[in-house]
Amino acid sequence: MHSLSIFGTSSDAGKSTLSFALTYLLRQYGINVAPFKAQNVSNNSVVTDIDSGEIAIPQAFAAKAIGLKTTPAMNPILLKSGGNNKAHMIINGQSVSNTDVKEYYQNLDTLKPIVKKAFKKLKKKYECIVAEGAGSPVELNLMDKDLSNIYIAKEFDTKIILVADIERGGVFASIYGVYNLLPKKLQKNVIGVIINKFRGDLTLFDKGVSIIQEQFNLPVLGVIPYKPFNLGFEDAASLLNYKQSTQYAIIKVAVIHLPHISNFTDFEPLVIDPEIEVNFITNPAQVDNYDLLILPGSKCVVDDLLWLKQHGFENILKDEQRKIIAICGGYEMMFETIKDPLQVESKITHVEGFGRFKGEVVFKKCKIVKNGCYNLFGVMGNGYEIHNGITKKNAKKKKNLYGTFLHGIFDNDNFREMIFTQINPLYRGYNFEDFKQKAIKNFAQHVKYHIEMERIINELYE
Repeated sequence: MHSLSIFGTSSDAGKSTLSFALTYLLRQYGINVAPFKAQNVSNNSVVTDIDSGEIAIPQAFAAKAIGLKTTPAMNPILLKSGGNNKAHMIINGQSVSNTDVKEYYQNLDTLKPIVKKAFKKLKKKYECIVAEGAGSPVELNLMDKDLSNIYIAKEFDTKIILVADIERGGVFASIYGVYNLLPKKLQKNVIGVIINKFRGDLTLFDKGVSIIQEQFNLPVLGVIPYKPFNLGFEDAASLLNYKQSTQYAIIKVAVIHLPHISNFTDFEPLVIDPEIEVNFITNPAQVDNYDLLILPGSKCVVDDLLWLKQHGFENILKDEQRKIIAICGGYEMMFETIKDPLQVESKITHVEGFGRFKGEVVFKKCKIVKNGCYNLFGVMGNGYEIHNGITKKNAKKKKNLYGTFLHGIFDNDNFREMIFTQINPLYRGYNFEDFKQKAIKNFAQHVKYHIEMERIINELYE
């Protein structure tokens, strides 16, 4: 059986959600399937169930949705952006080094065997791998350096589905251009195209379907109406595209949108909570409109700490009357001092924090990456840690300030109830896991209804 590559005809075409949905649907059809992406660029990662490594959210989300244990092989290369063309490289789940774009491309030939080995490892266990692409597969100046699209499709003779975002406009040019710029060998493996994020009457695009099929000689596998899906955010761009209904909201939460914000899937349970209104802010003048302020994780803690001070957040974050939750990098900022003597994250080796917690945070070369069950301010629940900063306790509370290294805290229904009933006793809460499972099923069924699933499966068996 062939594996399947998902190529976007543009960035943010919906590859991640379509890859997840197709993985889920293939599993429903009884196919032993697993998600994969050769190389991800994202500050949003999670700890794997096997080998305690870091992988990007979309592959972890897709695996969990069909009951698989996550493994570093699902995303063998992860780059976490630090700005200024710098990135932190994670290979097979483990932190390796900081690199820049030029150095990364120069060393690409050493990375191809790593990607190949990871894919083959999965293929030994699963009959079909759904391999998500990255950006556009036909950036002509970079095609020989493309690990996630061209390399995987060529090396493993995958079938290919193109995903086109009609919401952006230019859908015909993007489809025609991408298809015709693909190498001839890969053109033969293209099953067809899925038109994504359609709004309005589907019959209005009947002529469009005919044009693509008759003039481009490319099958249209489906036209999928736009449907919000506020789960599995890959990056900050997708995060800010969330859709929230606030008509029944009784609590307002502000998340400070740091320049290097990370692990923002922490806030998915709040975005989908009908009693919570969530906004991401960058201006301190907005803060007084909210009941709770969250200082999130950061890929560059010292840089973002300095940004907060420069933009007028210091007095707000030192205000003991304000209810604040500080997570991971945000937690580190709340100590008196941050030290980075080995320049793990920054060239600045010593900086004063906001001083709400006594003591210091020291950055170490060895990163803590682990899952666990934790006692979080009297509430037991699962969470995960990804951090280089070290201090005596993984969580502290002082007056209205809650600080913790743990990600995933809002997944815990009891923790949310504890925090939000303090703010508003009328808060009732909901079961996040139940909601997530229903949302996953409903979105997958939405996709299935609008695509030719049987045709896709038949092509995979050819």
